[in-house]
Amino acid sequence: MASTALRSSTLQNHTFLSPNPAFRPSKTLVKPSLPLLFPQPHKSLSYQASSNPISPFSSNNHCPDDCYSDFSDKPHEECGVVGIYGDREASRLCYLALHALQHRGQEGAGIVTVNDGVLQSITGVGLVSDVFNQSKLDQLPGEYAIGHVRYSTAGASMLKNVQPFVAGYRFGSVGVAHNGNLVNYNALRHMLEDNGSIFNTSSDTEVVLHLIAISKARPFFLRIVDACEQLQGAYSMVFLTEDKLVAVRDPFGFRPLVMGRRSNGAVVFASETCALDLIEATYEREVYPGEVLVVDKEGVQSLCLMPHPEPKQCIFEHIYFALPNSVVFGRSVYESRRMFGEILATESPVDCDVVIAVPDSGVVAALGYAAKAGVPFQQGLIRSHYVGRTFIEPSQKIRDFGVKLKLAPVQAVLEGKRVVVVDDSIVRGTTSSKIVRLLKEAGAKEVHMRIASPPIIGSCYYGVDTPSSEELISNRMSAEEIRDFIGSDSLAFLPLDSLRKLLGSDSPNYCYACFSGKYPVEPKELKVKRVGDFVDDGLSGGIDSVDGGWVQATRIQKPEKVTVTRPGWPNHACLSPDIYNLMAGSELVGWSNLVQLRSVHDFRGPSNKLGS
Repeated sequence: MASTALRSSTLQNHTFLSPNPAFRPSKTLVKPSLPLLFPQPHKSLSYQASSNPISPFSSNNHCPDDCYSDFSDKPHEECGVVGIYGDREASRLCYLALHALQHRGQEGAGIVTVNDGVLQSITGVGLVSDVFNQSKLDQLPGEYAIGHVRYSTAGASMLKNVQPFVAGYRFGSVGVAHNGNLVNYNALRHMLEDNGSIFNTSSDTEVVLHLIAISKARPFFLRIVDACEQLQGAYSMVFLTEDKLVAVRDPFGFRPLVMGRRSNGAVVFASETCALDLIEATYEREVYPGEVLVVDKEGVQSLCLMPHPEPKQCIFEHIYFALPNSVVFGRSVYESRRMFGEILATESPVDCDVVIAVPDSGVVAALGYAAKAGVPFQQGLIRSHYVGRTFIEPSQKIRDFGVKLKLAPVQAVLEGKRVVVVDDSIVRGTTSSKIVRLLKEAGAKEVHMRIASPPIIGSCYYGVDTPSSEELISNRMSAEEIRDFIGSDSLAFLPLDSLRKLLGSDSPNYCYACFSGKYPVEPKELKVKRVGDFVDDGLSGGIDSVDGGWVQATRIQKPEKVTVTRPGWPNHACLSPDIYNLMAGSELVGWSNLVQLRSVHDFRGPSNKLGS
């Protein structure tokens, strides 16, 4: 890695080296040049299989058609991460913090702790409260812990992909929890497999463990730096070793990661500040883009991971993912959403009698709209908080069954009224059309949809579950055509220019790829929709059982063998970004008009399900 100018300062007797000079003005130090070693053939990694009991799980993936589309017709965050260092109640605090982050992932959870120099892990499928109980937390003593909650559309087969992952290598053990998605995952995996690595999961996070294990860098945290230099895409990660907690954020800062401190001095990392609030940790700052923070008995130390470009933080954290009581990327999520609603009321006004929200993510924007428009806000839709993935389908199919199960209209609020309904986004449009129909059947005289985000026209490759571009209704239709499709009397989106103006000087620091189709890190691999952990999961059953798991690809002449060549590279070369990109840029090869996903090796695409 090229030498990088760093800046240092002292805070509470802890040394921080900020990767961004704007953050902490101070003296300039020079970071030693770190060689990026080309991976050599090595012994197979020995992974520690967890022997801890896993909570029972039963799954029924055969939801009614209405149900499935209703519950998946929103973007989903892939996961949330937590790290705690220096508290005797680390596992219980981690458990509570994961509760606060449950909205970021509901289908898998795990915690890893260190006790007497041994990493102990419990992971399971389901909500945090399903996976952990008192007896299981008793099995996780220690003062250091990392945790993870995961989103996936797969069933029980996802168990092997539930994080944190724990791996043993020649110098010890390491655990990792990852939020994001690596766009060069398959190129890296092919390279590692060519050198003898054996993979146990279909998660891109496992690549990171392999890269750490084969690194020649010393000390350990430089192995993490070495590995991360080879990653492209989004990653906010926490690592745990026998004596250290390490937090890393990618150079673009796509996914959030914050640091806090408890009154006893324990250091806490989490995806959102709401997790800090629950365990009474004081927010200190974000982990900066491109930064590595190492926490051990010596305190907290920071270094620059790599030269970092302009940050490209995910704007959807403010639109949908984060809880309103969180501070994300230095801004209050509540204030952002309230102002989105105010902009809609100012730029897309309509005569109405009442403003309602699609709960829960549309509530704050609806409050902002109502206040600016001078129209009362009322609760016209009641959300059920007890809807799971498994329920009994009525023998006679009920129209809009899935939406009715989740949302119930309030006739007293709606009957005879001109209604503005505020939602955070429109993805496929199926749910919006059913909501409009529900409101009109409940007596609404007019229904005007206001969307607190710009139209979504592109898939996300950085750790957000969005459908393929072909499925996104705004990529296929104009606003007027969408209005006609969903059946509303009017429809307006938050203008992208107005969103940028609201963000002011911070505007260049956000990623708008899903609204503009302009990607800060160009995806080199196609995107699979809803394949998830079925890919190479070793289960019986035909590929036809994967609903929607096919993507169209350009027909390319099939070669005899797909290889990634490394011309002229010495065994211990310091790889420049240009050379590395050459390696990572190998092309997808398909041998029909449909890419056949026989195994993970056949597909070079950053499926949002392959990266937790």
